[in-house]
Amino acid sequence: MPKALITGVTGQDGSYLAEFLLAKGYEVVGMVRRTSHDSYERIEHLLDRMEIVAADLLDQHSLTVVLQETRPDEVYNLAAQSFVPTSWTQPVLTGEFTALGVTRILEAIRLVNPRAKFYQASSSEMFGKVSETPQRETTPFYPRSPYGVAKVYGHWITVNYRESYDLFAVSGILFNHESPRRGIEFVTRKVTDGVARIQLGLASELRLGNLDARRDWGFAGDYVEAMWLMLQQPRAHDYVIGTAETHSVRELVELAFGHVGLDYRKYVVSDPRFHRPAEVDLLLADPSKARKELGWAPKVTFAQLVAMMVDADLKRLSATARR
Repeated sequence: MPKALITGVTGQDGSYLAEFLLAKGYEVVGMVRRTSHDSYERIEHLLDRMEIVAADLLDQHSLTVVLQETRPDEVYNLAAQSFVPTSWTQPVLTGEFTALGVTRILEAIRLVNPRAKFYQASSSEMFGKVSETPQRETTPFYPRSPYGVAKVYGHWITVNYRESYDLFAVSGILFNHESPRRGIEFVTRKVTDGVARIQLGLASELRLGNLDARRDWGFAGDYVEAMWLMLQQPRAHDYVIGTAETHSVRELVELAFGHVGLDYRKYVVSDPRFHRPAEVDLLLADPSKARKELGWAPKVTFAQLVAMMVDADLKRLSATARR
């Protein structure tokens, strides 16, 4: 039975990846930060099937101890400060987790278990002010946020450890991937939660930032399969993962409101307070390498994803509306 260690297991991607690996017959160890309260909502249904260990990307020693005690075959580093707007208000903390945290866990692997395969969650935000469209593995990075800058560091330190120490270390450059488990602060969940609240009479408007920003949005449940596939290859390579389709925030809003029969123009307000200091206008993946070498392709369409998320938020909030 192979064993996998997942950092950030309580997040959206971590929960889907844990489900996926358990279904594959893996022994799964989830790494969490020790806090005064547990945040296991996304993995509560898995807790009797996996092991939870405490460690911190800010603490080298704790990572080393976890690697020594668990001896995983595969390590998936999904933990990060991943909300882009927060990276402007907490840029140093973002760098500590999202950049240097990658170095710490790579160093622990190098010292303790260099045969373990390592996956780093890179991001399309690294492309930022894009120099070409669509974006592929060879597209230069031009990040436009402290988060994007930190992810670039994490990406290149992974490449460096692969080339310096012959580790099986890969980066998946994942474009935006969403689900009903997405944090409510992210624009997709903010939209679908807002639609549900308006439909149920719990709100009357939805305030958003730039409605013309365009993203390549897919379903997180599809993308965790690509993470696993990268670690099953004979050689370590980095891959861009996305749908090869781009949609604006306005299209997202129109679909979400349309799903419940509402006209978004009656409810949505574009608020300058929610505009980024430096905007990323267009992200569009070229996942042809992943399609060819991994045999991976997304299964859930953009329209299906939006409908899935709106329905989930309607179900979650309906009990509140009845009280």
